[in-house]
Amino acid sequence: MNEDAMTEDALEEAAAANETAPDDLVRAVEAALFASQEPMTVEALSAHLGQADIRPALAELQRHYAGRGIHLVERGKRWHFETAPDLAHLLRREKEELRRLSRAATEVLAIVAYHEPVSRAEIESIRGVQTAKGTLDVLMEAGWVRVAGRREVPGRPVIYATTPEFLAHFGLRSLKELPGIDELRAAGLLDPVDDDMIEAALSGPVPQERDAPEEAGDRDGHGDDDDDVT
Repeated sequence: MNEDAMTEDALEEAAAANETAPDDLVRAVEAALFASQEPMTVEALSAHLGQADIRPALAELQRHYAGRGIHLVERGKRWHFETAPDLAHLLRREKEELRRLSRAATEVLAIVAYHEPVSRAEIESIRGVQTAKGTLDVLMEAGWVRVAGRREVPGRPVIYATTPEFLAHFGLRSLKELPGIDELRAAGLLDPVDDDMIEAALSGPVPQERDAPEEAGDRDGHGDDDDDVT
């Protein structure tokens, strides 16, 4: 092989390497996400990397990891790597810690997710009974509900909303992906006993704030609201 042919081959190999090798920004975004202990927003990533436009790099990384064992996903406007769903069974531990919510906590979580931001009085108006403080505490300790501020009405009640952790746990990019009442019913996820209440919680308008009647259990401190997680 003559020298010209060798030079031409070397140039072709170099060109091919340039086409397939990720650029420095893509590698930097990948490293930042891999090293981060928490999901990161586009703004946080950009600030960390000198205000660079990192959206094309995120799109390229998503394509790169699409068929691999981990995926790059966006949940609640935050980006992180997660295990490919079809491989979850390989990583599941033999003994899992189950988090069981009481009926009251499940109702409250559904109301917050579908009507956020809502106050405690609005939650109680939809449920028709008072909500024990422990119920919202359990949901906040789980990282699924947060205090979102105060409503600008007399008394300025605290209002609640869901968190990015709630979206990540249920595999949602945003609250727009929450299933509708018909989808839940078709999937068999609604108990016929609770159907009317859940439908009101999911699709009804948020009522004006008012006092709600107490449950017998709430009056004596032994309602099921406080027994939320096992």
